[in-house]
Amino acid sequence: MLASIVWILLAGFFAGQIVRRLGAPPLIGMILVGILLGPQVLDVIGSETLAAADALRTVAVMIILVKAGLGLDREKLAQQGSVALRLGFLPATCEALVVAVLAMYLFDFDFLTGLLLGVILGAESPAVIVPGMLHLKRLGLGVAKGIPDAILTGSALSDVLILLVFSLLLNFFGAGGIDHVTLPGGLTLTALQLLPFQVLLEISMGLLIGYLAARLIEVLLVKQSWTANSTQDLLVVATLALLLVIVAPVWPYYSGYLAAMALGFFLIERDAPLARTIRDGFDGLWTIAEIVLFVLLGATIELEFLGNVLAPGLVLLALGLVIGRMLGWWLSTLGSNWNWRERFFLLPGNMPKATVQAAIGALPLAAGVPGGETILALAALSILVTAPLGAWFTRIAAPLLLEQGEVDPTKVTLKAHARMLVAVDTSAQASRVLTKAAELARQNDTEVVVLHVINHPHPEDVAALELQVEQRLADVRHTFVTVNGTVPEAILHAVERFAATDIVMGKRGHRPWEDVLLGSISQAVIEQSSLPVLLVDGEREA
Repeated sequence: MLASIVWILLAGFFAGQIVRRLGAPPLIGMILVGILLGPQVLDVIGSETLAAADALRTVAVMIILVKAGLGLDREKLAQQGSVALRLGFLPATCEALVVAVLAMYLFDFDFLTGLLLGVILGAESPAVIVPGMLHLKRLGLGVAKGIPDAILTGSALSDVLILLVFSLLLNFFGAGGIDHVTLPGGLTLTALQLLPFQVLLEISMGLLIGYLAARLIEVLLVKQSWTANSTQDLLVVATLALLLVIVAPVWPYYSGYLAAMALGFFLIERDAPLARTIRDGFDGLWTIAEIVLFVLLGATIELEFLGNVLAPGLVLLALGLVIGRMLGWWLSTLGSNWNWRERFFLLPGNMPKATVQAAIGALPLAAGVPGGETILALAALSILVTAPLGAWFTRIAAPLLLEQGEVDPTKVTLKAHARMLVAVDTSAQASRVLTKAAELARQNDTEVVVLHVINHPHPEDVAALELQVEQRLADVRHTFVTVNGTVPEAILHAVERFAATDIVMGKRGHRPWEDVLLGSISQAVIEQSSLPVLLVDGEREA
Protein backbone atom coordinates (compact mmCIF):
# COMPACT_ATOMS: atom_id res chain seq x y z
CA MET A 1 0.00 0.00 0.00
CA LEU A 2 2.86 2.39 0.78
CA ALA A 3 4.41 1.77 -2.62
CA SER A 4 1.05 2.52 -4.23
CA ILE A 5 0.80 5.79 -2.34
CA VAL A 6 4.29 6.76 -3.51
CA TRP A 7 3.31 6.02 -7.12
CA ILE A 8 0.07 7.97 -6.77
CA LEU A 9 1.61 11.07 -5.22
CA LEU A 10 4.81 11.32 -7.28
CA ALA A 11 3.42 10.29 -10.66
CA GLY A 12 0.20 12.25 -10.10
CA PHE A 13 2.05 15.40 -9.08
CA PHE A 14 4.48 15.45 -11.98
CA ALA A 15 1.84 14.44 -14.53
CA GLY A 16 -0.32 17.31 -13.29
CA GLN A 17 2.58 19.78 -13.50
CA ILE A 18 3.49 18.68 -17.03
CA VAL A 19 -0.09 19.19 -18.18
CA ARG A 20 -0.27 22.54 -16.35
CA ARG A 21 2.85 23.74 -18.19
CA LEU A 22 1.15 22.79 -21.44
CA GLY A 23 -1.70 25.14 -20.49
CA ALA A 24 -4.30 22.57 -19.38
CA PRO A 25 -5.77 21.85 -15.90
CA PRO A 26 -3.53 19.48 -13.86
CA LEU A 27 -6.41 17.08 -13.20
CA ILE A 28 -6.19 15.91 -16.83
CA GLY A 29 -2.68 14.60 -16.24
CA MET A 30 -3.70 13.07 -12.92
CA ILE A 31 -6.62 11.15 -14.46
CA LEU A 32 -4.45 9.93 -17.35
CA VAL A 33 -1.65 8.76 -15.07
CA GLY A 34 -4.27 7.03 -12.91
CA ILE A 35 -5.44 5.07 -15.96
CA LEU A 36 -1.82 4.22 -16.73
CA LEU A 37 -1.01 3.07 -13.19
CA GLY A 38 -4.33 1.25 -12.70
CA PRO A 39 -5.25 -2.38 -13.28
CA GLN A 40 -6.21 -1.66 -16.90
CA VAL A 41 -2.58 -0.93 -17.96
CA LEU A 42 0.48 -1.20 -15.68
CA ASP A 43 -1.34 -2.49 -12.57
CA VAL A 44 1.07 -0.96 -10.05
CA ILE A 45 -1.57 0.32 -7.62
CA GLY A 46 -2.22 -2.37 -5.03
CA SER A 47 -5.62 -3.93 -4.47
CA GLU A 48 -5.66 -2.62 -0.88
CA THR A 49 -5.34 0.96 -2.14
CA LEU A 50 -8.03 0.47 -4.78
CA ALA A 51 -10.30 -1.06 -2.13
CA ALA A 52 -9.82 2.12 -0.06
CA ALA A 53 -10.54 4.38 -3.05
CA ASP A 54 -14.09 5.22 -1.95
CA ALA A 55 -12.94 6.22 1.54
CA LEU A 56 -10.09 8.32 0.17
CA ARG A 57 -12.48 9.98 -2.29
CA THR A 58 -14.79 10.85 0.60
CA VAL A 59 -11.93 12.59 2.43
CA ALA A 60 -10.95 14.52 -0.70
CA VAL A 61 -14.53 15.63 -1.42
CA MET A 62 -14.94 16.73 2.21
CA ILE A 63 -11.85 18.93 1.88
CA ILE A 64 -13.03 20.58 -1.32
CA LEU A 65 -16.55 21.18 0.05
CA VAL A 66 -15.26 22.90 3.19
CA LYS A 67 -13.03 25.01 0.92
CA ALA A 68 -16.12 25.89 -1.10
CA GLY A 69 -18.02 26.95 2.02
CA LEU A 70 -15.10 29.08 3.20
CA GLY A 71 -15.17 30.87 -0.16
CA LEU A 72 -18.88 31.67 -0.34
CA ASP A 73 -20.02 35.28 -0.13
CA ARG A 74 -23.26 35.83 1.78
CA GLU A 75 -24.05 39.14 0.07
CA LYS A 76 -23.58 37.68 -3.41
CA LEU A 77 -25.69 34.66 -2.49
CA ALA A 78 -28.48 36.92 -1.26
CA GLN A 79 -28.23 38.81 -4.54
CA GLN A 80 -28.41 35.62 -6.64
CA GLY A 81 -30.33 33.36 -4.23
CA SER A 82 -33.12 32.53 -6.67
CA VAL A 83 -30.64 31.67 -9.43
CA ALA A 84 -28.57 29.47 -7.11
CA LEU A 85 -31.70 27.64 -5.95
CA ARG A 86 -32.87 27.01 -9.51
CA LEU A 87 -29.38 25.91 -10.56
CA GLY A 88 -29.63 23.32 -7.83
CA PHE A 89 -32.60 21.57 -9.46
CA LEU A 90 -33.40 22.55 -13.04
CA PRO A 91 -30.21 21.73 -15.03
CA ALA A 92 -29.78 18.25 -13.51
CA THR A 93 -33.51 17.50 -13.87
CA CYS A 94 -33.66 18.58 -17.51
CA GLU A 95 -30.49 16.67 -18.39
CA ALA A 96 -31.72 13.51 -16.65
CA LEU A 97 -35.01 13.59 -18.57
CA VAL A 98 -33.34 14.19 -21.93
CA VAL A 99 -30.84 11.38 -21.28
CA ALA A 100 -33.68 9.04 -20.27
CA VAL A 101 -35.51 9.61 -23.55
CA LEU A 102 -32.34 9.33 -25.67
CA ALA A 103 -31.26 6.12 -23.88
CA MET A 104 -34.53 4.48 -24.96
CA TYR A 105 -33.51 4.93 -28.61
CA LEU A 106 -29.70 4.63 -28.41
CA PHE A 107 -29.44 1.72 -25.96
CA ASP A 108 -32.93 0.20 -26.01
CA PHE A 109 -33.52 1.01 -22.31
CA ASP A 110 -36.97 1.33 -20.78
CA PHE A 111 -37.79 4.75 -19.37
CA LEU A 112 -36.96 3.97 -15.71
CA THR A 113 -33.57 2.47 -16.61
CA GLY A 114 -32.90 5.48 -18.83
CA LEU A 115 -33.90 7.78 -15.97
CA LEU A 116 -31.49 5.93 -13.67
CA LEU A 117 -28.74 6.59 -16.22
CA GLY A 118 -29.86 10.20 -16.55
CA VAL A 119 -29.67 10.74 -12.81
CA ILE A 120 -26.13 9.37 -12.71
CA LEU A 121 -25.00 11.51 -15.64
CA GLY A 122 -26.85 14.57 -14.36
CA ALA A 123 -24.79 14.84 -11.17
CA GLU A 124 -22.19 17.61 -11.02
CA SER A 125 -18.67 17.13 -9.69
CA PRO A 126 -17.72 19.30 -6.70
CA ALA A 127 -14.11 18.15 -7.06
CA VAL A 128 -13.88 19.85 -10.46
CA ILE A 129 -16.36 22.71 -10.10
CA VAL A 130 -15.23 23.98 -6.68
CA PRO A 131 -11.54 24.56 -7.56
CA GLY A 132 -12.59 26.16 -10.83
CA MET A 133 -15.03 28.58 -9.19
CA LEU A 134 -12.61 29.47 -6.38
CA HIS A 135 -9.98 30.19 -9.04
CA LEU A 136 -12.41 32.60 -10.70
CA LYS A 137 -13.09 34.28 -7.35
CA ARG A 138 -9.34 34.75 -6.85
CA LEU A 139 -9.19 36.42 -10.28
CA GLY A 140 -12.33 38.49 -9.65
CA LEU A 141 -14.14 37.07 -12.69
CA GLY A 142 -17.92 37.12 -12.38
CA VAL A 143 -17.81 38.11 -8.71
CA ALA A 144 -19.77 41.34 -9.16
CA LYS A 145 -22.92 39.33 -9.94
CA GLY A 146 -22.02 36.41 -7.67
CA ILE A 147 -21.76 33.93 -10.55
CA PRO A 148 -19.14 31.63 -8.97
CA ASP A 149 -21.09 31.63 -5.69
CA ALA A 150 -24.34 30.74 -7.45
CA ILE A 151 -22.67 27.86 -9.31
CA LEU A 152 -21.01 26.56 -6.13
CA THR A 153 -24.26 26.57 -4.16
CA GLY A 154 -26.34 25.20 -7.03
CA SER A 155 -23.88 22.34 -7.49
CA ALA A 156 -24.16 21.31 -3.83
CA LEU A 157 -27.98 21.44 -3.89
CA SER A 158 -28.06 19.53 -7.17
CA ASP A 159 -26.14 16.61 -5.72
CA VAL A 160 -28.63 16.39 -2.82
CA LEU A 161 -31.47 15.95 -5.33
CA ILE A 162 -29.52 13.56 -7.55
CA LEU A 163 -28.49 11.20 -4.75
CA LEU A 164 -32.03 11.08 -3.36
CA VAL A 165 -33.62 10.28 -6.73
CA PHE A 166 -30.88 7.75 -7.46
CA SER A 167 -31.50 5.89 -4.20
CA LEU A 168 -35.25 5.93 -4.90
CA LEU A 169 -34.81 4.42 -8.39
CA LEU A 170 -32.25 1.88 -7.24
CA ASN A 171 -34.61 0.82 -4.46
CA PHE A 172 -37.32 0.31 -7.05
CA PHE A 173 -35.11 -2.00 -9.13
CA GLY A 174 -33.77 -3.86 -6.12
CA ALA A 175 -36.96 -4.30 -4.11
CA GLY A 176 -39.38 -4.74 -7.01
CA GLY A 177 -41.51 -1.80 -6.00
CA ILE A 178 -41.49 1.59 -4.31
CA ASP A 179 -41.72 1.62 -0.55
CA HIS A 180 -44.49 3.52 1.16
CA VAL A 181 -44.74 5.28 4.48
CA THR A 182 -47.84 5.55 6.64
CA LEU A 183 -48.02 8.83 8.51
CA PRO A 184 -49.93 9.46 11.76
CA GLY A 185 -53.63 9.68 10.92
CA GLY A 186 -53.48 6.86 8.40
CA LEU A 187 -52.16 8.90 5.47
CA THR A 188 -50.01 6.73 3.22
CA LEU A 189 -47.41 8.23 0.89
CA THR A 190 -45.15 6.47 -1.58
CA ALA A 191 -41.43 7.18 -1.61
CA LEU A 192 -41.96 9.20 -4.79
CA GLN A 193 -44.54 11.38 -3.05
CA LEU A 194 -42.18 11.75 -0.11
CA LEU A 195 -39.29 12.89 -2.32
CA PRO A 196 -39.95 16.68 -2.08
CA PHE A 197 -40.17 16.41 1.71
CA GLN A 198 -36.93 14.40 1.82
CA VAL A 199 -35.16 17.01 -0.28
CA LEU A 200 -36.33 19.83 1.99
CA LEU A 201 -35.45 17.82 5.09
CA GLU A 202 -31.94 16.96 3.92
CA ILE A 203 -31.22 20.53 2.85
CA SER A 204 -32.59 22.19 5.99
CA MET A 205 -30.98 19.65 8.33
CA GLY A 206 -27.71 19.88 6.43
CA LEU A 207 -27.67 23.67 6.87
CA LEU A 208 -28.64 23.38 10.54
CA ILE A 209 -26.01 20.76 11.36
CA GLY A 210 -23.35 22.75 9.48
CA TYR A 211 -24.29 25.84 11.51
CA LEU A 212 -24.15 23.95 14.81
CA ALA A 213 -20.77 22.48 13.88
CA ALA A 214 -19.44 25.97 13.11
CA ARG A 215 -20.71 27.23 16.46
CA LEU A 216 -19.04 24.29 18.22
CA ILE A 217 -15.74 25.05 16.49
CA GLU A 218 -16.04 28.71 17.49
CA VAL A 219 -16.58 27.76 21.14
CA LEU A 220 -13.76 25.20 21.26
CA LEU A 221 -11.10 27.06 19.29
CA VAL A 222 -11.83 30.74 19.94
CA LYS A 223 -13.68 31.11 23.23
CA GLN A 224 -12.16 28.20 25.16
CA SER A 225 -8.80 28.04 23.30
CA TRP A 226 -8.46 24.26 23.22
CA THR A 227 -5.86 24.51 20.45
CA ALA A 228 -2.42 26.08 20.55
CA ASN A 229 -1.65 26.64 16.85
CA SER A 230 -3.13 26.67 13.37
CA THR A 231 -2.22 23.01 12.77
CA GLN A 232 -4.36 21.93 15.72
CA ASP A 233 -7.17 24.21 14.48
CA LEU A 234 -7.02 22.46 11.12
CA LEU A 235 -7.05 19.04 12.78
CA VAL A 236 -10.24 19.78 14.72
CA VAL A 237 -12.11 21.35 11.79
CA ALA A 238 -11.12 18.67 9.26
CA THR A 239 -12.01 15.73 11.51
CA LEU A 240 -15.34 17.29 12.50
CA ALA A 241 -16.20 17.97 8.85
CA LEU A 242 -15.28 14.39 7.94
CA LEU A 243 -17.49 13.15 10.76
CA LEU A 244 -20.43 15.08 9.30
CA VAL A 245 -19.90 13.40 5.93
CA ILE A 246 -19.48 9.80 7.16
CA VAL A 247 -22.39 9.94 9.61
CA ALA A 248 -24.86 11.03 6.91
CA PRO A 249 -25.30 7.54 5.33
CA VAL A 250 -25.92 6.08 8.78
CA TRP A 251 -28.40 8.79 9.82
CA PRO A 252 -29.91 9.74 6.43
CA TYR A 253 -31.86 12.80 7.47
CA TYR A 254 -29.38 15.39 6.27
CA SER A 255 -26.92 15.89 3.42
CA GLY A 256 -23.38 15.31 4.67
CA TYR A 257 -21.88 17.12 1.69
CA LEU A 258 -24.09 20.14 2.24
CA ALA A 259 -23.34 20.11 5.99
CA ALA A 260 -19.57 20.20 5.30
CA MET A 261 -20.02 23.11 2.91
CA ALA A 262 -22.33 24.92 5.36
CA LEU A 263 -19.73 24.46 8.11
CA GLY A 264 -17.22 26.46 6.09
CA PHE A 265 -19.80 29.10 5.16
CA PHE A 266 -21.00 29.68 8.72
CA LEU A 267 -17.45 29.59 10.07
CA ILE A 268 -16.47 32.56 7.93
CA GLU A 269 -19.63 34.36 9.07
CA ARG A 270 -19.01 33.60 12.75
CA ASP A 271 -15.23 34.21 12.95
CA ALA A 272 -13.49 35.50 9.82
CA PRO A 273 -9.91 35.45 11.25
CA LEU A 274 -10.26 31.79 12.25
CA ALA A 275 -11.82 31.01 8.86
CA ARG A 276 -8.86 32.60 7.07
CA THR A 277 -6.43 30.40 9.03
CA ILE A 278 -8.51 27.30 8.31
CA ARG A 279 -8.75 28.22 4.62
CA ASP A 280 -4.96 28.36 4.35
CA GLY A 281 -4.73 24.93 5.98
CA PHE A 282 -7.33 23.41 3.67
CA ASP A 283 -5.45 24.81 0.68
CA GLY A 284 -2.50 22.71 1.79
CA LEU A 285 -4.65 19.62 2.36
CA TRP A 286 -6.20 19.97 -1.08
CA THR A 287 -2.75 19.91 -2.70
CA ILE A 288 -2.44 16.26 -1.61
CA ALA A 289 -6.13 15.32 -1.73
CA GLU A 290 -6.48 16.52 -5.34
CA ILE A 291 -3.74 14.16 -6.52
CA VAL A 292 -5.17 11.18 -4.64
CA LEU A 293 -8.71 11.90 -5.82
CA PHE A 294 -8.04 12.18 -9.54
CA VAL A 295 -5.36 9.51 -9.81
CA LEU A 296 -7.65 6.99 -8.10
CA LEU A 297 -10.49 8.23 -10.29
CA GLY A 298 -8.49 7.32 -13.35
CA ALA A 299 -7.39 4.01 -11.85
CA THR A 300 -10.96 2.88 -11.16
CA ILE A 301 -12.37 3.72 -14.60
CA GLU A 302 -13.39 0.56 -16.45
CA LEU A 303 -11.95 0.91 -19.94
CA GLU A 304 -13.00 -2.49 -21.26
CA PHE A 305 -16.64 -1.45 -21.73
CA LEU A 306 -15.94 1.90 -23.39
CA GLY A 307 -15.44 0.57 -26.92
CA ASN A 308 -19.02 -0.66 -27.27
CA VAL A 309 -20.62 2.60 -26.11
CA LEU A 310 -18.13 5.20 -27.34
CA ALA A 311 -19.96 6.63 -30.37
CA PRO A 312 -23.55 6.54 -29.04
CA GLY A 313 -22.26 7.56 -25.62
CA LEU A 314 -20.67 10.73 -26.99
CA VAL A 315 -23.92 11.55 -28.77
CA LEU A 316 -25.85 10.98 -25.55
CA LEU A 317 -23.52 13.21 -23.51
CA ALA A 318 -23.50 15.97 -26.12
CA LEU A 319 -27.28 16.10 -26.53
CA GLY A 320 -27.84 15.80 -22.78
CA LEU A 321 -25.63 18.85 -22.23
CA VAL A 322 -26.73 20.93 -25.20
CA ILE A 323 -30.47 20.24 -24.97
CA GLY A 324 -31.10 19.26 -21.35
CA ARG A 325 -28.65 21.37 -19.41
CA MET A 326 -28.90 24.44 -21.60
CA LEU A 327 -32.67 24.38 -21.13
CA GLY A 328 -32.12 24.08 -17.38
CA TRP A 329 -29.58 26.91 -17.40
CA TRP A 330 -31.91 29.17 -19.37
CA LEU A 331 -34.77 28.51 -16.94
CA SER A 332 -32.45 28.99 -13.95
CA THR A 333 -31.26 32.42 -15.05
CA LEU A 334 -34.61 33.62 -16.42
CA GLY A 335 -35.38 37.07 -14.97
CA SER A 336 -31.87 37.48 -13.54
CA ASN A 337 -29.35 40.22 -14.31
CA TRP A 338 -27.06 37.77 -16.16
CA ASN A 339 -26.33 38.69 -19.78
CA TRP A 340 -26.09 36.11 -22.60
CA ARG A 341 -22.32 35.69 -22.20
CA GLU A 342 -22.67 34.91 -18.50
CA ARG A 343 -25.44 32.43 -19.22
CA PHE A 344 -23.36 30.75 -21.90
CA PHE A 345 -20.51 30.40 -19.38
CA LEU A 346 -22.62 27.82 -17.54
CA LEU A 347 -21.86 25.35 -20.36
CA PRO A 348 -18.21 24.84 -19.32
CA GLY A 349 -18.60 26.08 -15.75
CA ASN A 350 -21.39 23.71 -14.71
CA MET A 351 -20.81 20.63 -16.90
CA PRO A 352 -17.96 18.64 -15.24
CA LYS A 353 -18.79 15.17 -13.93
CA ALA A 354 -16.41 13.03 -11.89
CA THR A 355 -16.76 12.19 -8.21
CA VAL A 356 -20.47 11.35 -8.02
CA GLN A 357 -20.27 9.24 -11.19
CA ALA A 358 -17.25 7.39 -9.79
CA ALA A 359 -19.09 6.77 -6.51
CA ILE A 360 -22.46 5.54 -7.84
CA GLY A 361 -21.78 4.51 -11.44
CA ALA A 362 -21.13 0.85 -10.56
CA LEU A 363 -24.04 0.44 -8.13
CA PRO A 364 -26.70 -0.45 -10.75
CA LEU A 365 -24.46 -3.27 -12.04
CA ALA A 366 -23.93 -4.55 -8.49
CA ALA A 367 -27.70 -4.42 -7.90
CA GLY A 368 -28.37 -6.52 -11.02
CA VAL A 369 -30.09 -3.77 -12.98
CA PRO A 370 -30.41 -4.75 -16.68
CA GLY A 371 -27.95 -2.67 -18.68
CA GLY A 372 -25.76 -2.11 -15.62
CA GLU A 373 -22.54 -2.63 -17.61
CA THR A 374 -23.63 -0.02 -20.14
CA ILE A 375 -24.51 2.43 -17.35
CA LEU A 376 -21.07 1.91 -15.77
CA ALA A 377 -19.31 2.44 -19.11
CA LEU A 378 -21.28 5.63 -19.79
CA ALA A 379 -20.48 6.94 -16.30
CA ALA A 380 -16.77 6.33 -16.99
CA LEU A 381 -17.07 8.01 -20.39
CA SER A 382 -18.75 11.06 -18.84
CA ILE A 383 -15.80 11.43 -16.46
CA LEU A 384 -13.18 11.13 -19.19
CA VAL A 385 -14.96 13.65 -21.42
CA THR A 386 -16.58 16.29 -19.21
CA ALA A 387 -14.12 16.58 -16.29
CA PRO A 388 -11.07 17.58 -18.38
CA LEU A 389 -13.06 19.60 -20.93
CA GLY A 390 -15.11 21.37 -18.27
CA ALA A 391 -12.03 22.34 -16.26
CA TRP A 392 -10.13 23.37 -19.38
CA PHE A 393 -12.91 25.40 -20.99
CA THR A 394 -13.76 27.09 -17.68
CA ARG A 395 -10.30 28.68 -17.57
CA ILE A 396 -10.39 29.59 -21.25
CA ALA A 397 -13.97 30.90 -21.38
CA ALA A 398 -14.10 32.79 -18.08
CA PRO A 399 -11.90 35.75 -19.13
CA LEU A 400 -13.87 36.00 -22.40
CA LEU A 401 -17.39 35.71 -21.00
CA LEU A 402 -17.28 37.09 -17.45
CA GLU A 403 -16.72 40.64 -16.30
CA GLN A 404 -13.75 41.53 -14.11
CA GLY A 405 -14.73 42.58 -10.60
CA GLU A 406 -13.07 43.41 -7.33
CA VAL A 407 -11.54 40.45 -5.49
CA ASP A 408 -12.65 39.98 -1.89
CA PRO A 409 -9.58 38.74 0.07
CA THR A 410 -11.79 37.74 3.02
CA LYS A 411 -13.39 34.97 0.94
CA VAL A 412 -10.45 33.48 -0.96
CA THR A 413 -6.74 32.98 -0.45
CA LEU A 414 -4.72 35.40 -2.56
CA LYS A 415 -1.24 34.08 -3.14
CA ALA A 416 1.24 36.80 -4.07
CA HIS A 417 5.00 36.37 -4.32
CA ALA A 418 6.56 38.59 -1.63
CA ARG A 419 10.05 39.97 -2.23
CA MET A 420 11.75 42.19 0.33
CA LEU A 421 14.43 44.68 -0.72
CA VAL A 422 16.99 45.18 2.08
CA ALA A 423 19.35 48.11 1.62
CA VAL A 424 22.55 47.93 3.72
CA ASP A 425 25.89 49.62 3.93
CA THR A 426 29.12 48.32 5.49
CA SER A 427 28.61 49.93 8.90
CA ALA A 428 27.78 48.12 12.14
CA GLN A 429 24.13 48.97 11.55
CA ALA A 430 24.00 46.42 8.70
CA SER A 431 23.98 43.59 11.23
CA ARG A 432 20.79 44.90 12.87
CA VAL A 433 19.11 45.49 9.50
CA LEU A 434 19.93 41.97 8.29
CA THR A 435 18.76 40.41 11.55
CA LYS A 436 15.39 42.17 11.35
CA ALA A 437 15.03 41.31 7.64
CA ALA A 438 15.74 37.62 8.34
CA GLU A 439 13.18 37.58 11.14
CA LEU A 440 10.48 39.07 8.90
CA ALA A 441 11.36 36.79 5.98
CA ARG A 442 11.02 33.66 8.14
CA GLN A 443 7.67 34.81 9.50
CA ASN A 444 6.20 35.50 6.06
CA ASP A 445 8.15 33.10 3.81
CA THR A 446 9.52 36.04 1.86
CA GLU A 447 12.35 36.15 -0.67
CA VAL A 448 15.04 38.75 0.16
CA VAL A 449 17.13 40.87 -2.17
CA VAL A 450 20.05 42.48 -0.26
CA LEU A 451 21.24 45.64 -1.99
CA HIS A 452 24.55 47.39 -1.32
CA VAL A 453 25.29 50.64 -3.13
CA ILE A 454 29.04 51.16 -3.63
CA ASN A 455 30.16 54.77 -3.38
CA HIS A 456 33.72 54.30 -2.15
CA PRO A 457 35.04 50.89 -3.28
CA HIS A 458 36.55 48.81 -0.46
CA PRO A 459 36.57 45.19 -1.67
CA GLU A 460 37.38 43.79 1.76
CA ASP A 461 34.35 45.54 3.30
CA VAL A 462 32.02 44.28 0.57
CA ALA A 463 33.34 40.73 0.98
CA ALA A 464 32.76 40.92 4.75
CA LEU A 465 29.23 42.21 4.17
CA GLU A 466 28.49 39.38 1.72
CA LEU A 467 29.72 36.84 4.26
CA GLN A 468 27.47 38.39 6.89
CA VAL A 469 24.51 38.18 4.50
CA GLU A 470 25.18 34.48 3.93
CA GLN A 471 25.31 33.85 7.68
CA ARG A 472 22.23 35.87 8.67
CA LEU A 473 20.03 34.66 5.78
CA ALA A 474 21.30 31.10 5.49
CA ASP A 475 17.78 29.58 5.70
CA VAL A 476 16.08 32.31 3.66
CA ARG A 477 15.96 32.44 -0.15
CA HIS A 478 18.06 35.51 -0.92
CA THR A 479 20.19 37.37 -3.47
CA PHE A 480 23.10 39.72 -2.79
CA VAL A 481 23.41 42.60 -5.27
CA THR A 482 25.94 45.42 -5.51
CA VAL A 483 25.47 48.51 -7.69
CA ASN A 484 27.14 51.89 -8.19
CA GLY A 485 25.37 55.21 -7.99
CA THR A 486 23.43 57.49 -5.69
CA VAL A 487 21.85 55.54 -2.85
CA PRO A 488 18.16 56.69 -3.00
CA GLU A 489 18.02 56.40 -6.79
CA ALA A 490 19.71 52.98 -6.69
CA ILE A 491 17.21 51.71 -4.11
CA LEU A 492 14.20 52.94 -6.10
CA HIS A 493 15.61 51.47 -9.31
CA ALA A 494 16.16 48.11 -7.57
CA VAL A 495 12.53 48.16 -6.37
CA GLU A 496 11.36 48.20 -9.99
CA ARG A 497 14.04 45.79 -11.22
CA PHE A 498 13.25 43.09 -8.66
CA ALA A 499 9.50 43.83 -8.26
CA ALA A 500 9.92 44.28 -4.53
CA THR A 501 6.90 44.41 -2.24
CA ASP A 502 8.63 45.89 0.87
CA ILE A 503 11.74 47.89 1.72
CA VAL A 504 13.90 47.43 4.83
CA MET A 505 16.80 49.78 5.51
CA GLY A 506 18.75 51.42 8.29
CA LYS A 507 17.86 54.72 9.85
CA ARG A 508 20.98 56.82 9.50
CA GLY A 509 20.45 59.13 12.43
CA HIS A 510 22.92 59.24 15.32
CA ARG A 511 22.40 62.82 16.50
CA PRO A 512 19.10 64.34 17.75
CA TRP A 513 18.53 66.57 14.70
CA GLU A 514 19.12 63.57 12.37
CA ASP A 515 16.55 61.54 14.34
CA VAL A 516 13.99 64.20 13.58
CA LEU A 517 14.81 64.25 9.85
CA LEU A 518 15.16 60.45 9.63
CA GLY A 519 18.36 60.92 7.58
CA SER A 520 18.46 62.25 4.06
CA ILE A 521 18.57 58.81 2.37
CA SER A 522 15.68 57.38 4.42
CA GLN A 523 13.63 60.52 3.90
CA ALA A 524 14.18 60.45 0.12
CA VAL A 525 13.14 56.79 -0.15
CA ILE A 526 10.02 57.29 1.98
CA GLU A 527 8.93 60.31 -0.04
CA GLN A 528 9.46 58.73 -3.46
CA SER A 529 8.43 55.10 -2.91
CA SER A 530 4.84 53.85 -2.68
CA LEU A 531 5.96 50.65 -0.90
CA PRO A 532 5.98 50.11 2.88
CA VAL A 533 9.39 51.09 4.29
CA LEU A 534 10.70 49.65 7.57
CA LEU A 535 13.49 51.68 9.19
CA VAL A 536 15.74 49.85 11.64
CA ASP A 537 17.70 51.76 14.27
CA GLY A 538 19.09 49.76 17.16
CA GLU A 539 16.19 48.21 19.07
CA ARG A 540 13.60 50.42 17.40
CA GLU A 541 11.78 50.18 14.09
CA ALA A 542 9.85 53.01 12.45
